[in-house]
Amino acid sequence: MARKNALLKNDTENSQPRNLRITKAAESVSIELEKVIHERLRLGIISALAANEKMSFGDLKTLLQTTDGNVSVHARKLEDAGYVECLKSFNGRVPLTEYKITGAGRAALTKYLNHMEALINAMKKI
Repeated sequence: MARKNALLKNDTENSQPRNLRITKAAESVSIELEKVIHERLRLGIISALAANEKMSFGDLKTLLQTTDGNVSVHARKLEDAGYVECLKSFNGRVPLTEYKITGAGRAALTKYLNHMEALINAMKKI
């Protein structure tokens, strides 16, 4: 009986609580999560650009239902990271700002999506 209790005690000590297992699984995948893309509006911008050849500032603003300032700030972060390219031109006398995803941006989005998929799969195993 004492031997059985000792075995049970060892099994209990070796098995991690469920919350700890979830935390470790999440940490193992999320350490390399792309922080620039992970923010909601930036993910929206880069996803929209991945699905379209290019989009105007106004189209992004309408699609994401946000303000001029939000589109500007988040597009600039993506541009600074080299993930999007900003193209400025004129449509007649009206200024036109358009954005398109770069090769590095497409690669970063693919990597981000793969990490999210791995995180989801890790959580399903728990």
